[in-house]
Amino acid sequence: MSKTKHTKILIIGSGPAGYTAAIYAARANLKPVLVSGMQPGGQLTITTDVENYPGFADPIQGPWLMEQMKAQAEHVGTEIISDMIVEVDFESSPKKAVGNNGDIYTADTIVIATGAQARWLGLPSEEKFKGYGVSACATCDGFFYREKHVIVIGGGNSAVEEALFLTNFASKVTLIHRRDELRAERIMQDRLFKHDKVDVIWDSVLEEVLGNPPGGEGMPGVTAARIKNVKTDVVTELPVDGIFIAIGHDPATQIFKGHVEMDDEGYILGAPDSTKTSVPGVYAAGDVKDKVYRQAVTAAGMGCMAALEADKFIMQMEEDTQQAA
Repeated sequence: MSKTKHTKILIIGSGPAGYTAAIYAARANLKPVLVSGMQPGGQLTITTDVENYPGFADPIQGPWLMEQMKAQAEHVGTEIISDMIVEVDFESSPKKAVGNNGDIYTADTIVIATGAQARWLGLPSEEKFKGYGVSACATCDGFFYREKHVIVIGGGNSAVEEALFLTNFASKVTLIHRRDELRAERIMQDRLFKHDKVDVIWDSVLEEVLGNPPGGEGMPGVTAARIKNVKTDVVTELPVDGIFIAIGHDPATQIFKGHVEMDDEGYILGAPDSTKTSVPGVYAAGDVKDKVYRQAVTAAGMGCMAALEADKFIMQMEEDTQQAA
């Protein structure tokens, strides 16, 4: 039998943005409810070494960091519920969200922190080596490939940006694109083609990731990539140390379409220097609105902003109610 639960602030999502929003909301005595979603902890749960989150001199594990954020949120008073929101109604008062099991959550304010997912090629070998030589974030993992050869899969702005960023660390970067021209902006292409560390392999796709898989013999990691030319069907093995998939990201915002304003890619639009959405009392934090930085620390910062803005909204709402009484 479905249940109904009311809260002053409902947080949908449990990555760095969601957990940080919960911590700040709980410390403001808002007694937040956080619905964790299908992948509690978000993308960091598939990240191994994290070296760029402030406060840790030594590398930490992504899953461990998310466990600590969850524990901190619970410790200060957040109620965390294992459910997935499948439907929302932001026009009702209070606002409403429906869970996968039929439970109804009503709230004065809502923070959307459902994150985004990198697009993957869908190869079994790609899945096997995620976190062990296969990555979708050069900013996160490029540091580990100093003086090594890496390849980038893709042909748009994201792929070119990743390739150029990786030249700061790698001895060689090879961009592999399935067509004979890039989709990236011309100025970015010019930078790429002029860089002496970058090679481009045209009309080709990644067919298989080769190496020592986790749990096998030897140090786990990528040793080569099997590349197929789509025009000639010729397959070659390219010795590499790392593979970066850069074919874009998809924000997890499908259930919010038609409820808040979004751009053509599905990212939630917000006011400048704010997490406010087009709906008063609804806020968006983290990768659901950030297509530029996509870092755990920036997501956490937006989670803080969302909680503080929600707190102000609730205080104003309560003042208005008292004045009207």
